[in-house]
Amino acid sequence: MSDQAFALRRLIQQQQSDAPVAKPFSQARTIAVTSGKGGVGKSNIALNLAIAMAGNDTSVCLLDANLGLGNIDLLCGLNGYWNLLHVVTGARTLADIVLDGPAGIHVVPGASGLIDAVDVSASAQREILDQLEELERTHDYLLIDTGTGIHQSVRRFLNAADVVLVVTTPEPTAIADAYATIKSLSIAEGQKLEVLVNQCDSTLQGRAIIDRLRQTAQTFIQTDLDSAGFIPHDPHVPRAVVRRTPFIVEAPMAPASQAIMQLARRMKNVAASRSARGAFFANQWDEPKPKVA
Repeated sequence: MSDQAFALRRLIQQQQSDAPVAKPFSQARTIAVTSGKGGVGKSNIALNLAIAMAGNDTSVCLLDANLGLGNIDLLCGLNGYWNLLHVVTGARTLADIVLDGPAGIHVVPGASGLIDAVDVSASAQREILDQLEELERTHDYLLIDTGTGIHQSVRRFLNAADVVLVVTTPEPTAIADAYATIKSLSIAEGQKLEVLVNQCDSTLQGRAIIDRLRQTAQTFIQTDLDSAGFIPHDPHVPRAVVRRTPFIVEAPMAPASQAIMQLARRMKNVAASRSARGAFFANQWDEPKPKVA
């Protein structure tokens, strides 16, 4: 384990030396990770990406916003009972539920409960929002692991994020559902939409899938997609899941881990090139309006 920790630190240090990012934001940049269907490794990507983006002067918070199916705590060996729904009901404060995750990241379980805050009183909303805005001020990046993007309540998270990362696999059903998710979104001014292919058998396969999705989206819905790359099929990944350890921690030098580090560099560059679109949590109750063509 000490060898693995050393290798992970070396990877992160190398990433920071390649593209140094000081604490650049007064408000966290938000990256929502979604998919068209379950089983494509979306939560695993979100967790390992959060770890890869963290380190030294870069603080990352991961919000587990899967609707009733959150499992980020299981993937990284944590046991969280309290979640954001308990904050909404007033049973706990945000500080009570935030978990300390691997590599110094923070994990907020049950962020899907944020949708339920729409139904609480205005004074309760303000109190919850004050706590959540502190979370934005004290982190550089918020990563939101959402449910599938077609669900109406999930689209609230996606529409409020600075960057939306759609994860698919080479399976035809996963590709079709990814496109359906992309089609369902209302991309706002200043928002970035990226697609990532997980569990690729080859570089050629990954590029072909991304090119196909980009061309289809441009032709039929006039939406620009950017390529976030691809994660190779890697036996280290399922082994790490069984051990409840993020694969970037379990096997830092594995092909999937190397690809995640590359993805983390890209996400930092993308976030740094975008202007903030406003407070993420406040936008949950004031959903941003789509761009008018």
